Amino acid sequence: MKDFFPKPDSPHIRRTSAAWQHPVYTESQMNAITIAHRSARTTSDRVALTLVRILRFGLDLATGYKHDKAVALSKKDPKFANQKYGMSERKYMIRNIFLESVAGVPGMVAGMCRHLRSMRLMRRDNGWMETLLEESYNERMHLLIFLKMAEPGLFMRVMVMAAQGVFFNAFFLGYLMSPKTAHRFVGYLEEEATLTYTREIADMDAGKLPKWVGMRAPDIAIDYYKMEEGKQTMRDVLLHIRADEAKHREVNHTLANLDQNEDPNPFVSTFTNPEKPHPGKGIEHLKPTGWEREDCI
Repeated sequence: MKDFFPKPDSPHIRRTSAAWQHPVYTESQMNAITIAHRSARTTSDRVALTLVRILRFGLDLATGYKHDKAVALSKKDPKFANQKYGMSERKYMIRNIFLESVAGVPGMVAGMCRHLRSMRLMRRDNGWMETLLEESYNERMHLLIFLKMAEPGLFMRVMVMAAQGVFFNAFFLGYLMSPKTAHRFVGYLEEEATLTYTREIADMDAGKLPKWVGMRAPDIAIDYYKMEEGKQTMRDVLLHIRADEAKHREVNHTLANLDQNEDPNPFVSTFTNPEKPHPGKGIEHLKPTGWEREDCI
């Protein structure tokens, strides 16, 4: 993992705006993001939660993430706990890149399945496809932002290819069998992503990631998030990415609550009373555990 690498010499390539314009988050909205967990209520939910826990265990093992052990040991010896289990900027970057390289898979697979289904049945998709593809695009932007800060080596690239290949095919089969379970799985997965970035921000605030303190955000992040002057640091990047993951958490838990065949996508719908809290593209009315069907249909 190389910490820094020179900008590519490509004067004939012009910069273009994002295909999906990102909504502007306010600082108060991002600071209001909380860790949340939706309890498993059905067999489908329990299957999804079990799969996420297995995946989380594998990711923690692969990236050397041992937060629970660090917390337990820090009660006895904080200094030794930080030396043995503490996460450095490099470790977090490896984890972030690996996580985001596969996080863009579910939205693309689900959007592809909905796209093919719409053509196969020769009827409209009720607005689901756009939100799912935009989610995938957003996750890829997270990866591109981190890749401006570190360049993975050959081993990391091989691991990403293997993980992506397995995950893509597994999620594709899972979505064909039960899209409701697949969306609940992503909802639980985004709960874990929100938790990870919350801990990352906390470690930075605690002074455990000194290289990132005051570091300027990559230009790609500043442009994509429309970050204002004075709010263009690495911490601000993590706040925006965490807010995105929290939004994906809400979206997928909500979609899992709906009728997969008939219900419209509430996140692109127009509501008769816009003053009443309702699903939307931004995070002004964020509902961590998702909107119940009766609240938005």
